[in-house]
Amino acid sequence: MNGASRDALAAARERLDALTDNASVDATKLADELASVTALLHREGTLRRALTDPAQSGEAKAELLRRLLGGQLGADSLDLVSGMVRGRWSRSRDLVDSVEELADSADLIAAQRAGALDDVEDELFRFGRIATGSPELRGALRDRVAGDTAKSTLLHTLLGGRVNPVTERLVTRLVTAPRGRSLEHGIESLSRLAAARRDRMVAEVVSAVPLSDRQKERLGAALAKIYGRRVHLNLDVDPAIIGGVRVRVGDEVINGSIADRLEEAARRMAG
Repeated sequence: MNGASRDALAAARERLDALTDNASVDATKLADELASVTALLHREGTLRRALTDPAQSGEAKAELLRRLLGGQLGADSLDLVSGMVRGRWSRSRDLVDSVEELADSADLIAAQRAGALDDVEDELFRFGRIATGSPELRGALRDRVAGDTAKSTLLHTLLGGRVNPVTERLVTRLVTAPRGRSLEHGIESLSRLAAARRDRMVAEVVSAVPLSDRQKERLGAALAKIYGRRVHLNLDVDPAIIGGVRVRVGDEVINGSIADRLEEAARRMAG
């Protein structure tokens, strides 16, 4: 996002945090209602454009929202989204993306309140790895013929009782309402959002053998020193890298595996 949309999203994030600082606010209900608004705005282009029309005053757009959704949303959700439509957006799609982000954030806040945010981060990463490694599962979740109910049932069979309910909710929403995102990209975005709840970055770490607790502590401390903030480690094991570790933080890859060094040496010799 650029310009006005970036500023509007930043303001919406602050309002969400201020709202959910109140323990009496039901973050799970808030997530559900914001997700329903996301679906509506994604589906109704005319409404989406009306609510982001720069020629209309912010109050006029908020009043339109209240007339349409006042009886369907709780007071907290209505106030939050009304504040968003009062802002200025560079593109109408940015409003939809931002409401969706706030829906996901509300679910993550629910996990954070329960002391389960770390578990949700790890479970999102694990599910992403499982889906990436299973063409059959990816195919079933992308199947355009299968309805949302069938996909939700499949995910509940796979995840129900095995992961935190927030993890299942986030993954189910991503699969049934991808809005053009791939499963891999969606999981990665959710992982970054979860890490941001603790002002942390996410590092995907692949090693030939499981790392010891001491090794994890040393690696986490080293990455925190490099990036200037806490780093959450998503750990995976792949014997194919032979030795060492491979670390990816965002778009940056730090290769420390023997396999990578052998490949580099072979390329140099071939050159």
